[in-house]
Amino acid sequence: MRRVLQMLLVPCLLAASYGVAAQTPLKFGVFEPPRLAPDFALQGSDGRELKLSRHLGKVVALGFGYTSCPDVCPTTLAELAQARKKLGAVGKDFQVIYVTVDPERDSVERLRDYVTAFDPTFIGATGSPTQLADVRKAYGIQISKQPIAGSHAAYLVHHSSFVYFIDRTGKLRSMMPFGGRSVDDIVNDIGVLLRN
Repeated sequence: MRRVLQMLLVPCLLAASYGVAAQTPLKFGVFEPPRLAPDFALQGSDGRELKLSRHLGKVVALGFGYTSCPDVCPTTLAELAQARKKLGAVGKDFQVIYVTVDPERDSVERLRDYVTAFDPTFIGATGSPTQLADVRKAYGIQISKQPIAGSHAAYLVHHSSFVYFIDRTGKLRSMMPFGGRSVDDIVNDIGVLLRN
């Protein structure tokens, strides 16, 4: 009887250990438990109303930035574009949405030209200052304008630079900080969420 039990338990233990090994954890900050991502309605750079809920069934990377950003935004968008390319065919179920923090300069056309230069599927979002403030508040995004010395009109917008990853069911799953991570880490997290 003992031998029979051992023969039955060994495959179960192997299957259990394989299951643990096969599960790849998320690399970035995890929302535990996952919670519903706040929905919003903004103007999309694709010419349509942009609702987060419109992308249910896809994994969404939601970021905040602006087209005049000198470093953080182009770096982040370039990494997300590289990650989407590395995903291959499954990348069709991955959507990047980039919400402007500078509506005064970022028109729909300017946003479209900017985000699609990184990947033609990327969508920018804008709206009224009040609408955008509400979205930033819902996601804990802080901004501050800083004038550029020697210019009375030019300015930079300092802003929270993390990216939210939202799963196919519309739940916040992880938050990617700027810097200190690789494109492979981004691919890992998107892949985990695409498989779940």
